[in-house]
Amino acid sequence: MAKTRIAYYCQNCAYQAVKWLGKCPSCGEWNTFAEEVIQKGKAQASSVGQGIIRKSSPKQLTQIQFENETRVDTSNNELNRVLGGGMVPGSVVLVGGEPGIGKSTLMLQVALNLNRLKILYVSGEESEQQIKMRSGRVGPENSNCYILTETATQAIFTHLESLQPQVIIIDSIQTLHTDMIESSAGSISQIRECANELQQYAKLTNTPVFLIGHITKDGQLAGPKLLEHMVDVVLQFEGDRNYGYRILRSMKNRFGSTSELGIYEMRGSGLREVSNPSEILISQRDEQLSGISIAATMEGLRPMLIETQALVSSAAYGVPQRSTTGFDTRRLNMLLAVLEKRSGFRLASKDVFLNIAGGLRVDDPAIDLAVICAILSSNEDMPINQKSCFAAEVGLSGEIRAVNRIEQRISEAEKLGFEKIFISKYSFKNLERKQFNIELVPVAKIEDVFRNLFG
Repeated sequence: MAKTRIAYYCQNCAYQAVKWLGKCPSCGEWNTFAEEVIQKGKAQASSVGQGIIRKSSPKQLTQIQFENETRVDTSNNELNRVLGGGMVPGSVVLVGGEPGIGKSTLMLQVALNLNRLKILYVSGEESEQQIKMRSGRVGPENSNCYILTETATQAIFTHLESLQPQVIIIDSIQTLHTDMIESSAGSISQIRECANELQQYAKLTNTPVFLIGHITKDGQLAGPKLLEHMVDVVLQFEGDRNYGYRILRSMKNRFGSTSELGIYEMRGSGLREVSNPSEILISQRDEQLSGISIAATMEGLRPMLIETQALVSSAAYGVPQRSTTGFDTRRLNMLLAVLEKRSGFRLASKDVFLNIAGGLRVDDPAIDLAVICAILSSNEDMPINQKSCFAAEVGLSGEIRAVNRIEQRISEAEKLGFEKIFISKYSFKNLERKQFNIELVPVAKIEDVFRNLFG
């Protein structure tokens, strides 16, 4: 019998050491090393790709023929958007998110709606009865969807050889274990080895594989960082529990853009795709209120109009408060300093609270002008016209700067019935000579915006 071999892995970066260390030499974290048994059994052999032989030989780059990868429609428009147009055969997709956010629900809905493909849904966390109960709530009956409750990879590959599915969904990668590693399920070595076996199977059989992954308390995907390097696509499923909306972000994509996102609404019947998020992110008001402005932002290639809310009041304590929700606090402090220094608005002794409606977090600099207008509206206690929106960046000298994809922002505002949009006058240089049914208001300084809005 082979001697048991012990190694120590950093739980943060998967650095391997022969003895326990207090501080990781690779990532610098403390107390992250854990002992794991990594001795592989000689008699146990991986069943991945048995009977499949793929020969390869070196080729000159000029001799390689370029072929566009064929995409497989997932019957889910938001997921197709984030993936870059659909599933790529042989790709490995990792879907991560907080517990209860809807990862399993999303993947089960995809499996139930893909009735033209044979799908194997492998669950290591739920029983067959639990999955059956949820499937009756979230999707239609699908005779091509097979459920397997198994955690041993050798048993899973045995079923894969007999069933030969066209799509594989693993829920979740942390529950799987292989007999080739003598450590418990969920450990770094087990996750790495199981993911490696599934990746080999995906590449050899040209079958797309979806892996559902847990996240740590810091919001990072659980397991070794190597896991994110192994897969082709990393998707982050996030949202606020106080809101019904969920956002699917692309963190890594070898076959498409990493700036795309999909938006869903969580309902009792499952996740509903939100094709036009602007309509639900803008509240319908019967009367005009101060401190509210509409910003035309871009998330990837998707234009969105969101509501920015600000509240400016006299400081009740000695030090004024600066609080934001969904916006960078340091960016707010910079904009307040610009208003104070360049435009003469006395806000240093006032509390400023800023909120992005809908529970979204926005990083687009084009929201700067809407933030400033909402702050000025609340400070002056004068409402902004509900049919006006803003799309421009504010510089440190108080100038209004141009932003990218201005035509798409204008078109989205026009489609939603807005009558006026404030943009930088420098954006007109890049605008094509086309007719918009919305008034374009060019501004160069904050004073120009204030004069147009409040007279």
